[in-house]
Amino acid sequence: MSAPVVPPMDADVRPVVPSLSVGGPRRRVTLRRRLATLLVVAGVVLGLVLCAAGLVFNRLADRQDAVTGDIFQAVEATDAALLNLVDAETGLRGYALTGDPATLEPYEQATSGGASFEQIARDLGSAVDDPELVTLGRATDQAAQDWFTGYAEPLRQQIATSGPQSVTAQDVERGKASFDKVRAATSAFSSELRDLRTEVRDEMRSATRQASILVGLLALAAIAVGIVLWTALRRWVVEPLDALAIDAREVADGDLTHPVVLQGHAEIADVAGAVESMRTTLLAQVEEVRESHALLEQQTEELRRSNRDLEQFAYVASHDLQEPLRKVASFTQLLQKRYGGQMDERADQYIAFAVDGAKRMQRLIQDLLGFSRVGRVGGEVTDVPLEDVLREALDNLSERIEEAGARVTHDELPVVRGEEPLLVQLFQNLVGNAIKFADPDRVPHVHVSARPVPDSGGSQWELRCRDNGIGIDAQYAERVFVIFQRLHPKDVYEGTGIGLALCKKIVEFHGGHIWIDPPEGEGTSIRWTLPAPVED
Repeated sequence: MSAPVVPPMDADVRPVVPSLSVGGPRRRVTLRRRLATLLVVAGVVLGLVLCAAGLVFNRLADRQDAVTGDIFQAVEATDAALLNLVDAETGLRGYALTGDPATLEPYEQATSGGASFEQIARDLGSAVDDPELVTLGRATDQAAQDWFTGYAEPLRQQIATSGPQSVTAQDVERGKASFDKVRAATSAFSSELRDLRTEVRDEMRSATRQASILVGLLALAAIAVGIVLWTALRRWVVEPLDALAIDAREVADGDLTHPVVLQGHAEIADVAGAVESMRTTLLAQVEEVRESHALLEQQTEELRRSNRDLEQFAYVASHDLQEPLRKVASFTQLLQKRYGGQMDERADQYIAFAVDGAKRMQRLIQDLLGFSRVGRVGGEVTDVPLEDVLREALDNLSERIEEAGARVTHDELPVVRGEEPLLVQLFQNLVGNAIKFADPDRVPHVHVSARPVPDSGGSQWELRCRDNGIGIDAQYAERVFVIFQRLHPKDVYEGTGIGLALCKKIVEFHGGHIWIDPPEGEGTSIRWTLPAPVED
């Protein structure tokens, strides 16, 4: 058988094959390498944008914390310190007017402690480094200290000693000038602090704008990466796979002569090559199957001719052979009846042998005909109640059961799917065999039972026929189902050796199997399976 011819590929199809260049063979560019490179580039781009966005958002969070946290606390602390100084100056002036020590309470509270301006500036340096603010804080603290030590404390001691009348207008003017210096220093510190807050707020706004821009860039970069990835996947994966799917579908639909073109990157081309190899293999196998089918058709036709010959033989055996056998048996019986006892004992024995041989030949032909008809002469397949089948079989065996004094019992039997006449013949042969091979020392007892086959889902029934007869040795458990196989001489137990073989053929015709249980005590136990009725 010749290999299929692959048609030439179109011009736009680019098979993946090693190409030669000046430097030697060029390696195939694999899909894995291209995708890895594309993903690395996309990852680097997105990573850079994300890093920049992270830095900007970190700066934004830092500036926001500085404005809403450190600088806000510094402004509050500055306002509180300035208010303490004003309260101290107000209390001192009230004490100078009244001489009442109670008016010094604000003064004493201001001198008892509190954050200094330099300390406020230094605490702020952890968030915003501003040396100018530290310098102004130090100058403000010095001005406040000069007012306390150079004017306020001496004046308080003077009033405590000489009374408020000792305070002159020059003292008041000197105190005012000294406290104005404090006011100017605190005003400069507050102004610098607010300028710093404005500067940090501007930085926060700038960082917010940068973050917004970077978020937009990140979105654009993600969209661009998605578009590039989709385009690459469509060109490198989707389109080659679509083309491969079209070729594979043509092959799957039965066109095994349709070639699968190798295209795309190395991995997809390898898959296409495997599919193409499978196609050529299938094509070769199909040709072999066609040849085998042609041979099978020839053998089937020969089998049909052989079956016709067998049917012809069965017809001859049932008519042409039985007619002379009936004549031989009839005339031999007449000879025995008329001349029996008139000749010597040997002649009577010969006549008896002839009669017995003719009868056994008739039974053998009838059993062979019954065996050959199983599965060939089709009957109606219906739902058959096995209790009715057993009852009919026992009616057919009533004389033999009565002669043997046998007892036949049964459990509740199911309904199965099959041909009723064949099932009657099956039960009749099994029960008849059990009675025929009874133990002479016991009353024959045959019991038929049934149960669903485990793990069959209710689709099969297992039946059992157990007797208390002479039993069957385990070594002959398979042999007894072979046609013409006898375990006992024909002068001890009559029969043709076809009974159990016929049972096996009937069971297998119904899709079941039959076997003999290993010996357990007395008698024989035969099991077989039959299909359950099909549910609608």
